[in-house]
Amino acid sequence: LSPEWSAKVTFAKRYAESIGLGCDFTFGTSWPFGGTLVQEQDSARLFSGPSSQRLEKSWEWPIEGFIMNHLDRHALERYAQIMGSGLSGALQGQQSGLFCDSWEILTEQLWTAGFGEAFRARFGYAIEPFMPTLNEHPAERYDYRKLLSEYVLNEFYRPLADIVHQLGAFSRVQCHGAPTDLLAAYGAVDVPESEALLFDPEFANIAASAAALTDKRVVSAESFTCLYGWAPKPGPSPHQGEEQIADLKLLADALFANGVNQVFWHGMPYNPPGGHNRFYTSVHVGPDASFASQIPAFNAYMEQVCDVLKRGSTRSEVAVYLPLEDAWMQHELPEDLRKPSARYHWEMHYARIPRSLKGYRPLWVSLPYLKAARYEGGELRCGENTFSALYLNVEWLDRESLAEVIRLAGQGLPVCLAQRPKEPGKVKTEGYAADVSKLTTMANVSTDFGAVAARPRLVRGSELPDFWCRREGEVTYFFFANPKARRLRYPLMYGQSYTDQVVERQVEFDAAGRRLPFTLRFEPHKSVLVAISRSGNIDVIDLAFVPPAPQPPAD
Repeated sequence: LSPEWSAKVTFAKRYAESIGLGCDFTFGTSWPFGGTLVQEQDSARLFSGPSSQRLEKSWEWPIEGFIMNHLDRHALERYAQIMGSGLSGALQGQQSGLFCDSWEILTEQLWTAGFGEAFRARFGYAIEPFMPTLNEHPAERYDYRKLLSEYVLNEFYRPLADIVHQLGAFSRVQCHGAPTDLLAAYGAVDVPESEALLFDPEFANIAASAAALTDKRVVSAESFTCLYGWAPKPGPSPHQGEEQIADLKLLADALFANGVNQVFWHGMPYNPPGGHNRFYTSVHVGPDASFASQIPAFNAYMEQVCDVLKRGSTRSEVAVYLPLEDAWMQHELPEDLRKPSARYHWEMHYARIPRSLKGYRPLWVSLPYLKAARYEGGELRCGENTFSALYLNVEWLDRESLAEVIRLAGQGLPVCLAQRPKEPGKVKTEGYAADVSKLTTMANVSTDFGAVAARPRLVRGSELPDFWCRREGEVTYFFFANPKARRLRYPLMYGQSYTDQVVERQVEFDAAGRRLPFTLRFEPHKSVLVAISRSGNIDVIDLAFVPPAPQPPAD
């Protein structure tokens, strides 16, 4: 952050502009925000006192500074004033993104000044007596997590977006890992960013839903992280330096089918002349990458698909309620579901759109979006999207959310309530059960989605591949990922993309009130992109890139 450092960063930005590159900047030393620029009074706190967590692997190594208090907007403002000053020259000219990586803060017992008072005002009882053994009290823990979620939103993500705008930049943020309503957090920033494969491709539905609900054009992803597994520093991770580009393409296609339309490669550390640095996790990208000769063609392919998936707006017929309450009422994942990026239910790693609704290309919604929604003219107008029905399959439903569902159902919205929910938290609302009963007796509410489905699927067929849908004017685009990309999980097998089979799927598109039969033909290692006109013409867009056949996975 010295004048000499700022000059070098500004030079990098100017040079990028001169060769036609965009140039974004991490808004800090590492992940999360922290370093020696953070004073002790602005450092992260736990209920028991100052957090022992320190910033590791930053540019100040071996010095490990404080982690910033992410529950205090004033701490953020002081941090941003220093960072913004250091980047001020680089933020001139072409607009840059200021990037915030995934939440890497210890969350157990997270606390800040005034939290206890705010809790008592909100819930009518003191949380302090429960804090030392909070995980033994699920109802009280739910209330704590509900307020913590609001702090994360109102003290960090929302003010961060405002600060970035004041600096003349846009915010590109990975909200995952944060103990908050991820839909609301992603919706607060300019470019919501997912990650794969430490986060499975289906997780990107959360960022993509937030973008659709808030009219954000770009959904990015830090892509190809820890492709075949993860090893801690110094690494290397499994098969690092031996990656097969067909496996990378399989993952990229899975991301596209879950709403991503901008890929950021991971990773290539800076090397001075003659240097041989490698980041300790895959994928290794660079002149000495195992697939270096294929990078230009693969990049051109991803650019082609991303261009189409940024056109117009996302199409969806059904809104699905994100089961936040269920996640907040639970605690740690069972051992067989944990991975380096997943420990808690509330991280939402395993939130899944119901497969039975796949043809409707559903999007997630949560309470803030329902509050602003209205049902009129046969459509649920929720944010910048419209839906024909709302689907809920949750064990727990907050009183505020129940009230919004009742309001919208009262306006005529078709609602599928797959199970009868219970009220979470310590303090119960009088009349909650009666209100649930009232909802279930409405003519437009059913436990069977088929009984309330108001419009046909966007596409129907057995064994539908994963897909994403965009509409621009009178043209609707469907990207179908190769069936091999369905439900990819961390980690990939080496050579998981391998196939020598042509696969066909018989489908019907719904366009202009007509059903249009079509055969999706998937050549080995290829996906399918189609454009459908309002008149019903179906054009297959050529996706010319075919990666070299990978080695088959070992038995």
